[in-house]
Amino acid sequence: MTGILERPAAPGRPELHLESDRLGWLTSGPPAQRGPGVVRRWLSRHGRTLAFLLPVLAIAAVVQAMNMGGSPQRIDDEGTYTAQAWSVLKLGELAHYTYWYDHPPLGWLQIAAYTGLTGAFDRYDIAVVAAREAMLVATLISVVLVWVLARRLHLSRSMAAVAALVFAISPLAVQFHRTVYLDNVAVPWLLGAFILATSRKHQLVGFAGSAAAFGIAVLSKETFLLALPFLAWTMWRAARKETRRYTLPVAATIVVVIGFTYVLFAAIKGELIPGPDRVSLLGGVFFQLGSRVASGSLFDPESLSAKTLSMWWQLDAALLVTGAVAAVAGLFISRLRVIAAMTVFLGLFMLRPGGYLPVPYVIMLLPFMTILIMGVTGAAIRRFRRRSTVEAGAPRRRLLGGRAAGAVWVAAVLAAAVVAVPNTATQLRGFLLADLDKPVRQAQQWVQTNVPKESRVIVDDAMWVDLVESGFDRDNVIWYYKMDTDSAVQAQSPNGWRDADYIVTTDSMRTFPTTFPEVKGAIDNSELVATFGSGTQAVEVRRIDADGLDAAADQAAGRTAARAALGAQLLLNPSLSVSAEAAQTVSDGQLDSRALLALGQVLATTPVRLESTPVLDGETGDVRRTMVLRTGTEAGDSRLADSIRSIQGDYAADRVEQTAAGVRVTYSVVEPDVVR
Repeated sequence: MTGILERPAAPGRPELHLESDRLGWLTSGPPAQRGPGVVRRWLSRHGRTLAFLLPVLAIAAVVQAMNMGGSPQRIDDEGTYTAQAWSVLKLGELAHYTYWYDHPPLGWLQIAAYTGLTGAFDRYDIAVVAAREAMLVATLISVVLVWVLARRLHLSRSMAAVAALVFAISPLAVQFHRTVYLDNVAVPWLLGAFILATSRKHQLVGFAGSAAAFGIAVLSKETFLLALPFLAWTMWRAARKETRRYTLPVAATIVVVIGFTYVLFAAIKGELIPGPDRVSLLGGVFFQLGSRVASGSLFDPESLSAKTLSMWWQLDAALLVTGAVAAVAGLFISRLRVIAAMTVFLGLFMLRPGGYLPVPYVIMLLPFMTILIMGVTGAAIRRFRRRSTVEAGAPRRRLLGGRAAGAVWVAAVLAAAVVAVPNTATQLRGFLLADLDKPVRQAQQWVQTNVPKESRVIVDDAMWVDLVESGFDRDNVIWYYKMDTDSAVQAQSPNGWRDADYIVTTDSMRTFPTTFPEVKGAIDNSELVATFGSGTQAVEVRRIDADGLDAAADQAAGRTAARAALGAQLLLNPSLSVSAEAAQTVSDGQLDSRALLALGQVLATTPVRLESTPVLDGETGDVRRTMVLRTGTEAGDSRLADSIRSIQGDYAADRVEQTAAGVRVTYSVVEPDVVR
């Protein structure tokens, strides 16, 4: 069957060039005329397009931008790509750790370019949110390109607008478009490649641009190479027979040259072939293709594949089911056949036995599924509207069957919409209002405020940049994965986890494979000092004890007994009055030893009331390191504050604040052995 793009023009009619006559400014730019009325004529020509596209773009911008730092919660992959972009700008390095060719660097180089040009890292307190702004821009560009590609595939303006809208506001799309994934950077380039591949005018330039865009997409995220056969198929269908002999070879050459630059980069650095104690491009490729742990069976509820699909399903089951069926149906519609075949192939490749299923893999499918759903729906509506008159050469039975199939599809899409709309409304409410990242921010702030800057901290990569920016040495903030995989990090930690002081755990770290023994050792030999959030959103700050938990428990018991004994003596001092709550804390040995010793010193000269011993946000309360004291007068409180500030050395307070409630004294989280 001859494809739509290959059919000759009807006799006596000029050939319709889709990119100029149907898309106008979106593909060919504004008219070249100059003089009065140009803007009016341009708006008259493209007003309908703007009327459909601009509202969709505005909705997409609001949905993507509103609360983008609050939901979803930051994850380690986001931190990795953000840190790599930050490293390009701040350190002049491709990565904040050894770059080992796990992904081509062009993706985070583009994030670095955006954040550098816009000053995004300086405008946000959280580095990942700056990178999420780059994802917002990439998504808005993709929304426009989904519209353009839909129009290139002969979808009506209304169908193209709905496709772009679903691509923008589906909960599945919002979840992944907001997240800092390299796939989001690659999608606009892939869409641009397919748009340019359908060029009918100036095909040499169009195909060259398509090849260049595709090369950039692949060097942004290597999995997009899977689309190559289908892009080539698109070019073959669109190419004029008389020029195909040179337009296609030029496009192929450009793809090869762009890909070869990555190989040349590795070769120049001497990192093309694996060798002892060095990373290599081939080593990274072998890991991605052969050494990576498989995602497991879909029928195993504990496998990564099953959990990933379950997450996708919970976000937007209607889109997944309708998109899959539309991909199969699209195989029978000439203008949709290429992207339908690609979507089917990508879906089957995703489900292959023994393969690795990346969590963001669905990002590549989203624009094509939405186009297919609306493309098949448009075809079904046209078929359903046909009169029962027999078309030339078509029997009545076949026509009626086609109308029935169209009616069934339209009914199915309407049913899917009935299911999807309330789910989308509920999910979007969460994206726009919920602050799922609050536990991460709280834990990060706690570490920045309470953990000594010289400490060695194992973290989820999502907070790596922020801790380094706050004053921690970059070598002392360790992404947990690197404890077991990076020889440079291991060289800095000859005793493994025992060389670390704290570990901040998130859900991804607590559910990691048991192939990371150093991280497991750090968690197993640490005690909880602060926790924020609950369930899978919980973030825990844990203090590591190099001698193990048993030794730490013995030391803690000894300290508690010593604090209780000292507290009992203080409670007998007639110059000290104590609230009931504070008295219980002192009697139980829960008040920090430095607070007890400071009390003993000031009581020698000043009668004091111990008003309270509040538990700091997130902390367990096993040891209270904050106390509120009063003397009865503002002047007395002022002298009391000065007296406590004068205490130095191991007994020094971290913060002394004079408030309306009294003098609030807070000590650092590290309690020295000042009592035995």
